[in-house]
Amino acid sequence: MNLNKLSDALRQTNHYFRVKAASAVNTALTLRNWLFGYYIVEYEQKGEDRAVYGDQLLIKLVDLLQDDVKDISLTYLKNVRKFYFTYPQIGQTVSDFSKNLLSFLTIEKGQTMSDQSFIESLTSIRQTLSDELIKSENKGINVPASRIISTLSFSHLTELIKIDDPLKRTFYEIETINGTWSVREMKRQISTLYYERSGFSKNKGKLELLVNQKAEKLKPSDLIKDPFTFEFLGLPHRETIEESDLEQALIDNLQQFLLELGNGFCFEARQKRILIGDEYYYIDLVFYHRILKCHVLVDLKLDQFSHQYAGQLNSYIDFYRKNIKQKRDKKPIGILLCTGGNKTLVEYATAGLSKNLFIAEYKVNLPSEKELKDFITQKLKELT
Repeated sequence: MNLNKLSDALRQTNHYFRVKAASAVNTALTLRNWLFGYYIVEYEQKGEDRAVYGDQLLIKLVDLLQDDVKDISLTYLKNVRKFYFTYPQIGQTVSDFSKNLLSFLTIEKGQTMSDQSFIESLTSIRQTLSDELIKSENKGINVPASRIISTLSFSHLTELIKIDDPLKRTFYEIETINGTWSVREMKRQISTLYYERSGFSKNKGKLELLVNQKAEKLKPSDLIKDPFTFEFLGLPHRETIEESDLEQALIDNLQQFLLELGNGFCFEARQKRILIGDEYYYIDLVFYHRILKCHVLVDLKLDQFSHQYAGQLNSYIDFYRKNIKQKRDKKPIGILLCTGGNKTLVEYATAGLSKNLFIAEYKVNLPSEKELKDFITQKLKELT
């Protein structure tokens, strides 16, 4: 074996186990979420206090679990509950999972009984599931649970459970698995009515070929970078963001630039993750302005200005106004920075602020449009 063959062997071994690790983490996360849904439904049906039901039950669970389950929310618990109902076939894999787990968690001297009771709980789940539940939903045309669990991330599944039609959902499961679609690609195909277009198409094979030629593919590493996986593993969220070196460098410099102005900017967060509805979004930079007494949200786009970008920033502002703003705070402000070619656009989003006094106040205390334009233009020249 020469040096090149040795390096190839190490590279292939590394790749193989990275894929295995990603798949194992994804499987564990998916099973955990299904079990969460199962336990919630079981409580609703057989719990001692069934008066606590629906959203009230989930709200109480969020309060009880927020210290143990990272970023738990009402939306997340609704999703796992619906996931359980939508994919009853996953219950078929639970007993196999418990048997594998049992080989690692055998009762030994000094070990607590909690592991044993947990395994017994897992083993009993499938036994309590009726045949009617196992065979429900797609009535015999289920994609095998093993493929669902090992191939699709939970972000895929949270999009799929929104589809009420079982046949349509199965279609997108199969297409996503066969085409190894990313979550973004799957959402794009759903929004462009691929299922309906396929139904009307005379040459379904040709349409499938054309779709997959342009499709964004899922990489094994994407399973680990999935936001739900980072929550599960307790890793920092900003590592989940795929950014270009240029964008990252601009954000690095912009953060320092605003802080060095000395006009009252207090840094709070980068790539701040927020949940709007059932979808996650990321705000590039978040500051609190101690003079204006409000949050300042900065969003950077390496592109020409689009009204979609302005609308998105206003959504962030509205989220902060409703969920983060304290009584003593003024309404949040957004700064949108767009760059395309040699042009730089700066837009201040006021989210409906109509008081002239406040508008004049923030124009005095925030950087001027010219300052921001000059800064971005200069940094682009240095970095490109």
